Amino acid sequence: MSYILALDQGTTSSRAILFNAAGEVVCTAQEEFEQIFPHPGWVEHNANTIWSSQLSVMQAVVAEARSKHTMSLDAIAAIAITNQRETTVVWDRKTGLPIANAIVWQDRRTVDFCQSMREAGHAQLVADKTGLLIDSYFSATKIRWILDNVDGARVRAERGELAFGTIDTWLVWQLTNGKVHATDPSNASRSMLFNLRTLDWDQDLLDLFDIPRSLLPHIVPSSGILGHSEADLLGRSLPIASIIGDQQAATFGQACFKLGMAKNTYGTGCFMLMNTGDQAYPSKNRLLTTVGWQRQANQAATYCLEGSVFMGGATIQWLRDGLGIINRAGDVEALAASVPDTGDAYLVPAFTGLGAPDWDGRARGSLVGITRGTTKAHLARAALESIALQVAGVLGAMQKDSSIALSELRADGGACHNNLLMQMQADFSGVAVVRPKVTETTALGAAYLAGLATGVWSDTEQISSLWAVDRVFEPLMDEAARQNKIARWRQAVERSLGWAEN
Repeated sequence: MSYILALDQGTTSSRAILFNAAGEVVCTAQEEFEQIFPHPGWVEHNANTIWSSQLSVMQAVVAEARSKHTMSLDAIAAIAITNQRETTVVWDRKTGLPIANAIVWQDRRTVDFCQSMREAGHAQLVADKTGLLIDSYFSATKIRWILDNVDGARVRAERGELAFGTIDTWLVWQLTNGKVHATDPSNASRSMLFNLRTLDWDQDLLDLFDIPRSLLPHIVPSSGILGHSEADLLGRSLPIASIIGDQQAATFGQACFKLGMAKNTYGTGCFMLMNTGDQAYPSKNRLLTTVGWQRQANQAATYCLEGSVFMGGATIQWLRDGLGIINRAGDVEALAASVPDTGDAYLVPAFTGLGAPDWDGRARGSLVGITRGTTKAHLARAALESIALQVAGVLGAMQKDSSIALSELRADGGACHNNLLMQMQADFSGVAVVRPKVTETTALGAAYLAGLATGVWSDTEQISSLWAVDRVFEPLMDEAARQNKIARWRQAVERSLGWAEN
């Protein structure tokens, strides 16, 4: 039993990856699903579509493993789950059917409510208990919105008829046919309802956001068998042995086990996490304090500082789908490299507001500095620069918070294969950017946690030995040019802030 089936449920696609005991990808399948935009700033998913796509890819991977690799189902030690975080599903406990579309982490419909909460003086209480800023990014105000805007939802929730979950919880419910309603501390810590120190739901916060406790899942460790899948799904019941949010999973998969180690994932958004050990450090620079993982019940959690950038790879998708200036996301590198610079044009991709360190839900996208000479190549280069510049801002805030000068930043996610972007990141951040050989680190981190629970791997030292470097990008830009670039970027950002105020 030396394989782990990792389910990686992301914002734009569902994936399944089978890993062997060397941490290598044996086979993989991926399926995109529909993004729903009912109103400006609103983003939804059909939760049933998420489950059907996830089931489809996991079945495809198992079928391929059995046919091409002659692997027996008995060789799979466990299922691992990692997921897009904060995205909120509420469903009927009896039927298992969602009562509304899932509200996605990017959704900004509760911006005004969050502002009223801050104005009412609740920001410090929330920060002290959760390590988070009051923002529509997190699950609490999404749950409240569903309870207040779906007919009969609040009454049904108070009667105990409804269940809430982030996507990990939704997948576990489906895999176990409703037998297990659970989440882990890494996902719970993104809800604005979870106390970082007690590692449990906080009644003061439930009262503040007016959310019945009966809605919430049971909290289990990130690593450990929490249930078993129904046998008819894959031909055999398999233990579910890990749950972890996608960004924490990538941190584990990057073997950032020591204090001060950091990674950045270039996915739909960009997410940088730094391991701060068993201490939950409050941020003074508008970052978030979050649970990285909890290996065992009654064991101290590992905490992280996190900076979230909402539009990373999604910016490139916009170039492709919104503007049509590239046919494939992979085309952006060559187009951007065809010009030496942006001609002093800057794209601020605040399409759903800005995350760290600005945290402005009313910011909107802007393109400044364009001239008659600006071409689609300049726009492509500005889009790549916008990703690297946002991440550089998070890195600067993180180094101030931690008082640790990073020697390297480990990179993963789909866009880390863009060499031009990685060089920009090294230049704008002033630190080496390291890309590992295995870049599927989100699914890999979840797989490692499941494998630790089932004996595939013995300890984190063994896992660290499996991590290997593909390429290192060293900074080439001189300090004066770097500071000028960042200052010019901040000027562009200032013009985007508060645009949707009215």
